[in-house]
Amino acid sequence: MTSSRIPGFYNMTVEERRALLREAFSLTEAETQNVSDADALTVGKADNMIENVIGTYQLPFGLGLNFLVNGKEYVVPMAIEEASVVASASHIAKIVREAGGFQTESKERRMIGQIQVVGCPDFQEAEQQILHQKELLMKAADDAYPSIVRRGGGVKDLDVRILNEEDASSYSKMLVMHIYVDTCDAMGANMINTMVESIAPIVEEITKGKVYLRILSNYADRSLATAKCVIPPHLLQTGTFAGEEVRDGVIHAYEFAASDPYRAVTHNKGIMNGIDPVVIATGNDWRAVEAGAHAYAARNGHYGSMTTWSKDEEGNLVGEIELPMSVGTVGGATRVHPLADFSLSIMHIESAEELAQVIVAVGLAQNLGALKALATDGIQKGHMALHSRSVAIAGGATGEMIDVIAKQLVEQQEIRVGKAEELVEQYKK
Repeated sequence: MTSSRIPGFYNMTVEERRALLREAFSLTEAETQNVSDADALTVGKADNMIENVIGTYQLPFGLGLNFLVNGKEYVVPMAIEEASVVASASHIAKIVREAGGFQTESKERRMIGQIQVVGCPDFQEAEQQILHQKELLMKAADDAYPSIVRRGGGVKDLDVRILNEEDASSYSKMLVMHIYVDTCDAMGANMINTMVESIAPIVEEITKGKVYLRILSNYADRSLATAKCVIPPHLLQTGTFAGEEVRDGVIHAYEFAASDPYRAVTHNKGIMNGIDPVVIATGNDWRAVEAGAHAYAARNGHYGSMTTWSKDEEGNLVGEIELPMSVGTVGGATRVHPLADFSLSIMHIESAEELAQVIVAVGLAQNLGALKALATDGIQKGHMALHSRSVAIAGGATGEMIDVIAKQLVEQQEIRVGKAEELVEQYKK
């Protein structure tokens, strides 16, 4: 596919969209079947992925369009049940591409493993001994997972801290050792857990203490991805709202979220509306990404916005986002789940770093979509219009009746299930 711009894609039937993808990406019959087959993830495969399987649970699987990131075109798979998210992200991506697209980068790629030590006779001495034996410990951890070392990854650094140093409680005072691991294109949870468990006895011997927890941290602040966009005001013009008015409204909305945690939670939930569907579609751990992102939003002791919006000297709207992004393109469900493999394939993702950058770009787009709506017509106008089909179905509409009832709900400005049920009964008569 030469461009992620596909005008009228939303007006096509599902079969027409699949046919377009089949041609654009030269998909095989098997790959096409994975998208169209309700049983792409068989119960047999699911039974090998988790415990106590009784079936599979499906989500709508759509495409975010128009994304231009670092000059490269992306059609972005998104798995989500909420109406308006895919449309909003695609709409903003179209605006941003006219302004030159998103610029993204990754800062390092180091996942963290932690070892907790308690009961040291002398915590300061234990700390010094850990640092003195740093090279030995790093090598021992690498020896526990030699395959990652052969691929150019492995343990790149180690440090140690004493927590609750002034606390007299024997339960509170502890030594915590971190190893920083380049996991290459894997998210690396199992890898890191194997490493820290393998060196725990050595740590006990060095510190004369007792090791309890030895596990990865999902706060991946050594694996950050950033995205930025710069948008001239004329591209933001919406109905009767001038571009400068929209720009200023977006900045005021951001300042609200930056100052007030009650607003910040909803603001950031909107960002994760864009991020989570891509993480899910690519078979990654969206709970880990969520936890790390929210922790990073509170890194300065105050929970605030995950994004920043400002005005530059030329009057352009400038948006930026920086988040920990612990995702991978190998291992886990990324290549086990047929649709996760398909998602990575049509994105032409070449590394975990690239995937992380695309994901934060989608999060930034989704945030602007929400703020732009809030600063103009309000969030409900577009959201409820798109939500009307789901309401119509919940009210009993089927087949061609769905579009008829949805249209009536929008026209009457009563998008609720009770009204849909009334309209369905009238339609049947």
